[in-house]
Amino acid sequence: MLAISQAPRRLIVRAALIGFAATLLAGCGINTIPTLEEQAKAAWSQVENQYQRRADLIPNLVETVKGSAAHEREVLTDVVEARAKATQMQIPEDITTNPEAFQKFQDAQGELSSALGRLLVVVENYPDLKANKNYLALQSQLEGTENRIAVARRDYVEAVRAYNTELRTIPGRWWRALMYPDSEPMQNFSANPGSDEAPKVSF
Repeated sequence: MLAISQAPRRLIVRAALIGFAATLLAGCGINTIPTLEEQAKAAWSQVENQYQRRADLIPNLVETVKGSAAHEREVLTDVVEARAKATQMQIPEDITTNPEAFQKFQDAQGELSSALGRLLVVVENYPDLKANKNYLALQSQLEGTENRIAVARRDYVEAVRAYNTELRTIPGRWWRALMYPDSEPMQNFSANPGSDEAPKVSF
């Protein structure tokens, strides 16, 4: 009789201990690293989406400009080649933790940004083109895309900052050592050399 009455008591104590342990673990940050990692990955996907949107708009812009700026072939060729290089790049799955691949991606996108900047400067010399509704619509979409890219990069930078900080500070360092030894710091964007200067085009 005594053994039977103690069995439920043990179950209650055991359940209480398990509940207490679960609450303790949930509040101590055991899930913080994977949560922040997923947020950073989602932010990276948005960066890729915005760069893809820009790449999709460029052929239309080039075709629209071609007629009016036919003799500015070098600038148009630069844009087409930079777009091809940016879109044909194979992006490895570990790009956010692979410094070399991340830098190649950033360089390719930087070349495309630079080529687009030169193209838009060239267009300023063509009043007929600037009045063209198709061109104005494309230019507006490109400007909007550049803003979206800036916002997506900013969000990614912030997500990576939070994730990398968690990996380097306590208790995140402990959880990484115990539970997530494969978690690596993620790469962040840096300003492209010369990005603080306006594009230059000589005629």
